Order: sequence, then C-alpha cells, then structure tokens
Amino acid sequence: MARLTETDKARNEAAIRVAMDRILAGDLPPGGRADLKTLAATAGVTRTGFYPKQNRDGTSRPGPYQHLADEFTRRLGELRAAGATVDPRDTQVDRLKQQVDELKKRIVTRDEQLAELSEFRVLAISRLAAQHDEIERLRTQVAKPSSLRTMQTARDLP
Repeated sequence: MARLTETDKARNEAAIRVAMDRILAGDLPPGGRADLKTLAATAGVTRTGFYPKQNRDGTSRPGPYQHLADEFTRRLGELRAAGATVDPRDTQVDRLKQQVDELKKRIVTRDEQLAELSEFRVLAISRLAAQHDEIERLRTQVAKPSSLRTMQTARDLP
C-alpha cells in the first residue's frame, strides 16, 4: 500500500473534520451510527487510520488519524454528558428499555392476579362440591320412607 502524501493526509483530515461535525450535529447517514466506522465511511477514508499501528520492531505508533478519533470520542462524550442525543438509536434504545421494564412489571402483576384467581377457583369449586354433596344428602333423606306420619289438621278436614 502506498504511503500517504502530506496533501492526501491534509485532504483526508479536512474530510474527517467535516464528517465529524455532521455526525456530531446529528446528521447521520441512513443506517449509520455515531461511531468511528460511520465517521470513516462518511469521510471516505479507511477505518484503520484511526487506530495505532505496529512498527516492525514491535513498538506502536499512532495512526495517521488517531488524534481525530480521540477528538471525535471526546466530543461525543461531552455531548452525551451534556444530555444531547447525537444518535437517535440511543434514544430509541432507552425508550425500548423503559418499555421492557414496564412490561416486566405488568407480567409480574398479571402473574400475581392469576395466582389469586387460581386459588379462588379452587376454593369456589371445593365449596360447590360440598354444597352439592349436602343437597344430595338432603334429597336422599327426604326421599327415604320415614316412620313419621303427617297428621291432618282442622283445615285439611272436610
């Protein structure tokens, strides 16, 4: 791969700064995020320039645009600390997390209600069964011939 000339490097740095300002202003490309990958794609440079390089002797040196990556990360952190949302996905993720929490609470409440209703159903069925048994016992008792005789009263006489 050919080395960057100073002219190319200056042109790329200018493109990165323009892309950085656009991204930090919230003007994200479709499908893009507020990250180095989107910054590199928007500026038209490779992402590897943002990361440190390894010399042949094993020592590391900064990438040609690493200082811009550090600046982007710092500015993005400052915006987030100030409460600004650069990436609308962050707002969406926060909203979805809140919805998930609310839904979990509703599920717990519904589970408690179902448990109470199940207990009530068992109690109601057992009471109905006991009442049914009592009715059956009384019906058999009435249907049994008994030694008691009914006497006619004065009203019943002709």
